[in-house]
Amino acid sequence: MFGDLFEEDSPRVSNNQYEKGKKLKTKALEPSAPREFTNLSGIRNQGGTCYLNSLLQTLHFTPEFREALFSLGPEELGSLEDKDKPEAKVRIIPLQLQRLFAQLLLLDQEAASTADLTDSFGWTSNEEMRQHDVQELNRILFSALETSLVGTSGHDLIKSLYHGTVVNQIVCKDCKNISEKQEDFLDLTVTVKNVSGLEEALWNMYVEEEVFDCDNLYHCGTCDRLVKAVKLAKLHKLPPFLTVSLLRFNFDFVKCERYKETSRYTFPLRINLKPFCEQSELDDSEYIYDLFSVIIHKGGCYGGHYHVYIKDVDHLGNWQFQEEVNKPDVHLKDLPNGEEIDDPLMVLHAILSEEESNLLPVDQLGQKLLKKIGLSWNKKYRKQYGPLRKFLQLHSQIFLLSSDESTVSLSKNCSLQPKSDFQRNAHRICKPPTSESPRLNDSTSCPHWFDINDSKVQPIKEKDIEQQFQGKESAYMLFYRKSLLQRPPEARANPRYKVPCHLLSEMDAANIELQTERAECDSANNNFELHLHLGPHYHFLNGALHPVVSQTESVWDLTFDKRKTLGDLRQSIFQLLEFWEGDMVLSVAKLVPAGLHIYQKLDGDELTLCEMEIANGEDIFVWNGVEVGGVQIQTGIGCEPLLLNILHRAASSEGERCQQLIESAHVFPSNAEMGTIFTALSIPVGVILISSAESTGEESWTAVPREDVKKTFREQGLSNGSSVLIQDSNGDDYSVLTKQGRWSTGSNATNWVQVKNVCQLESEEKQVRIAATSNTVVFDIRIKAIKELKLMKELAENSCLRPIDRNGKLLPPVPDSYTLKEAELKMGSSLGLCVGKAPTSTQLFLFFTVGSDVQPGTEMEVIVEETVSVRDCLKIMLQQAGLPGDTWHLRKMNWCYEAGEALREGDATLKELMLCSGDTLVLMEGTLPPPGFLKVPIWWYQPWDPAGRRESQQGRVNSAASQDGAWRATSSQGVPSNVRTEGTLRYLGDVEILEDATLVDLKCQAITLPSFSEFAVPSPAFLRAWTMESKRPGRLLRSDQQQLKECKLGRRTEICLEPLQKKENLGPQDLLLRTQMRLPGERSYSLPEDMVWDTVRSCTAASLRQKVADFYSLPVEKIEIAKYFPEKFEWIPISSWNQQIAKRKKKKKQDNLQGAPYYLKDGDTIGVKNLLVEDDDDFSTIRDDIGKEKQRQLALGKKKSQEALHVQSSDVFSSVETSARPRGPEASLSIHVGTFR
Repeated sequence: MFGDLFEEDSPRVSNNQYEKGKKLKTKALEPSAPREFTNLSGIRNQGGTCYLNSLLQTLHFTPEFREALFSLGPEELGSLEDKDKPEAKVRIIPLQLQRLFAQLLLLDQEAASTADLTDSFGWTSNEEMRQHDVQELNRILFSALETSLVGTSGHDLIKSLYHGTVVNQIVCKDCKNISEKQEDFLDLTVTVKNVSGLEEALWNMYVEEEVFDCDNLYHCGTCDRLVKAVKLAKLHKLPPFLTVSLLRFNFDFVKCERYKETSRYTFPLRINLKPFCEQSELDDSEYIYDLFSVIIHKGGCYGGHYHVYIKDVDHLGNWQFQEEVNKPDVHLKDLPNGEEIDDPLMVLHAILSEEESNLLPVDQLGQKLLKKIGLSWNKKYRKQYGPLRKFLQLHSQIFLLSSDESTVSLSKNCSLQPKSDFQRNAHRICKPPTSESPRLNDSTSCPHWFDINDSKVQPIKEKDIEQQFQGKESAYMLFYRKSLLQRPPEARANPRYKVPCHLLSEMDAANIELQTERAECDSANNNFELHLHLGPHYHFLNGALHPVVSQTESVWDLTFDKRKTLGDLRQSIFQLLEFWEGDMVLSVAKLVPAGLHIYQKLDGDELTLCEMEIANGEDIFVWNGVEVGGVQIQTGIGCEPLLLNILHRAASSEGERCQQLIESAHVFPSNAEMGTIFTALSIPVGVILISSAESTGEESWTAVPREDVKKTFREQGLSNGSSVLIQDSNGDDYSVLTKQGRWSTGSNATNWVQVKNVCQLESEEKQVRIAATSNTVVFDIRIKAIKELKLMKELAENSCLRPIDRNGKLLPPVPDSYTLKEAELKMGSSLGLCVGKAPTSTQLFLFFTVGSDVQPGTEMEVIVEETVSVRDCLKIMLQQAGLPGDTWHLRKMNWCYEAGEALREGDATLKELMLCSGDTLVLMEGTLPPPGFLKVPIWWYQPWDPAGRRESQQGRVNSAASQDGAWRATSSQGVPSNVRTEGTLRYLGDVEILEDATLVDLKCQAITLPSFSEFAVPSPAFLRAWTMESKRPGRLLRSDQQQLKECKLGRRTEICLEPLQKKENLGPQDLLLRTQMRLPGERSYSLPEDMVWDTVRSCTAASLRQKVADFYSLPVEKIEIAKYFPEKFEWIPISSWNQQIAKRKKKKKQDNLQGAPYYLKDGDTIGVKNLLVEDDDDFSTIRDDIGKEKQRQLALGKKKSQEALHVQSSDVFSSVETSARPRGPEASLSIHVGTFR
């Protein structure tokens, strides 16, 4: 489900009209990859949308649905260009589905994006990351489509294709009266548990009769009394497409938990539904259905991943397996004369002859050659015949190259003289496989099935479907189509069939743009940089090569195409170095601590740099291959220079050795003998000791035996930076070596559980260990714990065991009848003995808390029946919490421990909402808004600067006048209470407003709040709106005319309004920054000023520095700027050093400040320093020092408290594998649709 979570890639065709003014999607750095060998397109996963992708692919491969949707033109659906017009009725969802299907059919990309479609659903980024059920989505999506198509010719699209009817009958056995009721169905939901397969499930539902007798009699309206009766159901009307949903998820009432049914469940490829239908005169063929799609779920009931097996009815894809694709179409031995296939002239001529115009791009010619003979030109022919283009030029009498050498065609006057039978065999080489090929049978004998797993599409065989009958990865939804539905011949292998003209034009233009982008990207990706070190500018010094003058003059940076050959590189360097005389040898070099060292000579001018594995940024030494500066140079890894630290005793003035040690660096070849150290130090003889680091962190010395002095440095294991100590041979202190200690560890099998007394009753022991195995019953453990803790016997009737998690929280009680294995408790777990009985199988143990500021461990507990309604559960919790009033509602706790979706259906039972024991509910004050409305808390925001000054005099007056606590500073963790932060906030009230309303409507309604009257705001245009994130402004809401649902506010978003001195009109590429000039001589800043920066051209450090310099009328070289991070109390200087480009270096792509490490966004504070009056590099303020110290103290205190807690509970939690945090509740799925009635 969470595939590609950290991979952001945007669609190649984006709905610019729908995305206007929005910058949420990250632009892809590279164009989308082309389709793979299957020639089918997948769909990218947005983080948790695999369930959506599987259903969309099924609908896409339902040609009748796809073509019915395509038949609706702009005159009925509207145009996305008119979406923002007030009176235009644009049906966005069907329009986006049309575009998605067109992309899947025609756009040459590996995977399409559903970002525009999910935006049309009204989904936020959070909803795109959540797990949902594909069966639920199927019903919701069809409902949304039906609503969207009201009033169009496609109003009955869903009904005509997917709706069927079931008739339910009850027959009185006395009077034979039949009570009948018809029900519509969109899909058939069938049971999996205790059923062998689909046909048995349908038999149980539509053939077996339910008898009412004995204590279960039926009241007959005709007889007016209780009678014996029979109940039965039959399929009355079958739709063209039958959807079957398998009930694989069930609830275990004993364990009080959900589980997935993984037993074997078969389903046929073709099914006859006549036995399950009412009797009619229809032909048997009307009841035959063929399977064409299987949606598969892999995982458990709390999460997993969806993919789909699909039958390609129209043969749009290439149903060919990868190993077969990679095989050459024909083997050389199949030809009458195997030598002639080795003639590239004949093969290339045969390939071009197969083209209608005898014309091909040169790159495609190479690809076709690879496909036909199984080898590339470089591997097969290059060594003997040279590059492909040169070969074509040499045979100009046969091949005609275009002026730019990009295309090649056959000469009209060309004539080859091969044998006629070879011509026929060459024709066989280049003939594409037909449907009569053994690999590509027709659909009757071998249907084309594909496994579509998000972006990946793979061909499968029909027998592979049987693997999905059972297991954790098994079928979840089945889609059948009526066998009588036949596709027209013109639709076969024709993706353009019945696609509207405007979409054909759009996709054709997008494909041209994609090809252009790929060509540009290919060129950019195949260029890399080489660092050329010029031999005449180097000399050999201290064992390595060093520049004579400077690194800049000795090293040239060259950008080169890695697809070119070594000979091409040599020729280019010759052209650059006009002064070069004699032989030129290119060698791979590397900078080591001692200097530059040459490793290997580059040979093979016919090989490409890619084939030679030359890396980007490789150092290439250019020389004559023998000497540098008159010194013969040793090359290779064997003589790599090592830089060693040599310690030896200094000599006194009398020439004797003193006790003072001298440390000096020396360079030695790694293949030199250790004894060369004595020669370098002018010491006749001595003892060599090598430093080695101990596990304790101390340094020890190991003496080298005299017989090992002749070994090389490499053999002794020395490397760059190693230390060597030289002592006199008559010294006796070198042999004293530190001893190494080794830790030994052992492990013993755990065969106990820990039980802690949390009954608040006095006992001699606080906790005991109870011997147990995985099959020990919880009841026995509880009784033994009561005895060993010497507690009252009465607890045996009124106590329970509750697991303890790693944070010390008590989890829901474990039923006495469970074994440790059934309760999923491991050996060594910690359990708490608590007063009170465990809930029964029909009860739920719930946690609940009050308010949105939820802290783990502060929850209250309640046991309720699972059949209780949400409204009654709310009353029970309010009563237990002692809260008065009826203006409260319940929300589920989400996975990140925050108040999530509200429980809106007051009459629904907890069981219907699938609440489980251990779930946490949140009591929230306030009533829920009606459907279609948002309840938005409004705050007044008055900015402050980081140094603590107020922004305006108005702010000073207002704040001083409000001493009742209504004003408060936005705080970040660790802010001292006496230090100002970025601004002040005041809660004004809540606004209930339609989701379809605009931002300016929200501002107008906020102005009418009673608490807003004390602020003098001329009009809504003088208000700037922000979303609230962590009690501070987060995302800037730009366009006043944008609808709130397009702003993706969600149902719990808070808005803060900031006053403006004048109206503003921010563009989509404008960044709003708060700049502050640093006061010279003081660690503080002037009042903040808003600066609008247009980032259309670039968003780089150099561009921002220039903008700030112009804003303050200062020279750009006389300012320094830094971004402020208030949560860390840090300033990060924004430097443009990485924008400096060397003369010969290819211009690099400039860094974007909206990425790491600055992540520049609206509202960020930029500090400005005038170097004319202050030239230090400090941007911090006194407030930053106080804040950092406060954070440090808080972190230290938290660490100490954790250590104390760890010591206190070490006996309880040592060697224990604690259970994971309870799973968060699932969020409901919805699609927002406009009104078109």
